[in-house]
Amino acid sequence: MATTEHPPPSRLRAWMLEGLSDMGKGGGHTGPHAQPEPAHQGQRWWRVMCLTGVDYFSTLGYQPGIAALAAGLLSPIATIVLVVVTLAGALPVYRRVAEESPHGEGSIAMLERLLSFWQGKLFVLTLLGFAATDFLITITLSAADASTHLVENPHLTDALHGKQMIITLILVALLGAVFLKGFLEAIGVAVALVGIYLALNVVVVIVGFYHVLTAEHVVTDWTSALTAEHGNVFVMIGVALIVFPKLALGLSGFETGVAVMPHVKGDPEDTEQQPTGRIRDAKKLLTTAAVIMSCFLIATSFITTLLIPEQEFKAGGAANGRALAYLAHQYLGGAFGTVYDVSTIAILWFAGASAMAGLLNLMPRYLPRYGMAPHWARAVRPMVIVFTLIAFLVTWIFDANVDAQGGAYATGVLVLISSAAIAVTIAARKAGQRKWSIAFGVISAVFLYTTVVNVIERPDGVKIGACFIVGIILVSLLSRLARAFELRVTSVTLDDMADRFVRDMASRKIRFIANEPDTRDKAEYRDKVEQIRADNDMPEQEDFVFVEVTVTDPSEFEAGLTVRGEVLHNRYRVLTLESASIPNALAALLLHVRDETGSIPHIYFEWTEGGPFANFLRFFLFGQGEVAPVTREVLREAEPDRARRPRVHTG
Repeated sequence: MATTEHPPPSRLRAWMLEGLSDMGKGGGHTGPHAQPEPAHQGQRWWRVMCLTGVDYFSTLGYQPGIAALAAGLLSPIATIVLVVVTLAGALPVYRRVAEESPHGEGSIAMLERLLSFWQGKLFVLTLLGFAATDFLITITLSAADASTHLVENPHLTDALHGKQMIITLILVALLGAVFLKGFLEAIGVAVALVGIYLALNVVVVIVGFYHVLTAEHVVTDWTSALTAEHGNVFVMIGVALIVFPKLALGLSGFETGVAVMPHVKGDPEDTEQQPTGRIRDAKKLLTTAAVIMSCFLIATSFITTLLIPEQEFKAGGAANGRALAYLAHQYLGGAFGTVYDVSTIAILWFAGASAMAGLLNLMPRYLPRYGMAPHWARAVRPMVIVFTLIAFLVTWIFDANVDAQGGAYATGVLVLISSAAIAVTIAARKAGQRKWSIAFGVISAVFLYTTVVNVIERPDGVKIGACFIVGIILVSLLSRLARAFELRVTSVTLDDMADRFVRDMASRKIRFIANEPDTRDKAEYRDKVEQIRADNDMPEQEDFVFVEVTVTDPSEFEAGLTVRGEVLHNRYRVLTLESASIPNALAALLLHVRDETGSIPHIYFEWTEGGPFANFLRFFLFGQGEVAPVTREVLREAEPDRARRPRVHTG
């Protein structure tokens, strides 16, 4: 590779790019854990659970109210349906995802393996668009809901009225500041917030059940109203199944649960290839979070439905979007209610932490590897700034309104869960596990149904998701275009025969002929040598080594290069390479030979037939086309010193 000297980076630049990793090193992992940590480092699983739990558990701030609005008196039964789907559907799916993809890539990586070339990349970019919708809306919706709780607190309503937008932006900015400081700080804050919030909710639930049990008419009134409204239990269950898609926000947290897996400590003997302890503890994380949340969902939906008047759940009501806070103030007094509000505001604000962690883990794992993001996108801090600015824009577009963002949030959650269910169904089928294939197939059908119903009822979610998808694809393709002439090869390895060819030529002029292999018979190589000699007016005593590149997957961006040498027809020396791009492979080989031998190599081409624009598109999409000028351009960018740059000849 080129060894051009660069000036030392400024302190700000060094701080911003701290943790930046190069693809091809350390397994190619990027994101907040750029260099994969040994298994003995990291955090205990229950601490990492708190990071994903700030998203999952924080939905208690609004989920009981959503259930009451969607299902009315059936809210507890509809919530039980949600819990059944969670424990019997989403949990088994994501436990399998944790096993199949233990490095945090999630179900997207599992589906990526099914498709190759550009269709695979576009498919992944589409899923990343929905993931971005899910995670970014989690940040903005949670911050907006936190500001709503703050503004609607009885003691602060007059002082903060009309200031929800600025409060939401401040909360988003503070979240970004935490991640700029460091990821371990985010986990520490999450543990404290989750512990306090769950403890306060236990108090509210116990007090709520006490009032339900001591006021016996409450239960009888509820059961009588249910029977009068729906008739029998089968009708109730049927209606609960119909309204279930509206409760889908209660499924959030699973995708971030697997996204933060690399932070789980695991066992000392774990390896990156087989992190058995990490997988086991990640399953504990997912199961514990799901069980805790399921218990709270059932309990809170029951007490809020029985103790809060129906009109208070509606827009403008005192319990709208804050049902448990309403009970805290009603039954435990203003002091406890205010403490509960503060805790709810804090965890809703920090719910964006798990989403930010998911974004920082997911996006840098794919976009830079595809050449669809700048090199600095592998570093954490620049990406935190980018995501924070996008969150500002989303907050401004939706005017910090929680309800306006709910459809997009639910759509993102359901699309990711559906894709995960499909991925594990395919994995089980490939593994020959017939029973699991059928079970996961049924789960996939349930989530696909839920997704379709949600899209029909709230099409704004798909529209917003489509905007994210179009934005990601457009920016990705523009970035790929801007990096078209970048040297993409991360390493060059020569086998013994290839190394012998290079050492033999080092004592003379090093001359390569770029050849597009056809029949590879004696006549092909003889005619090529004669043509090159005639085009460049070279004497017969000059000898050459042929270089032939086979294009593998042209949609790939970075990879190592292995060079193999062979002698054909007892006379012609040939170096064969496999790469996603012919010009990049040739440029990398020339620079490697120069660095190894200290001599400037020469390479000879024919001009490619056809128009330059069409040939450039062939290069951009398929890795071949205008080979000679593109090889020269890649060399020019990689080696600014003309005296040290390998020579390109075209005839």
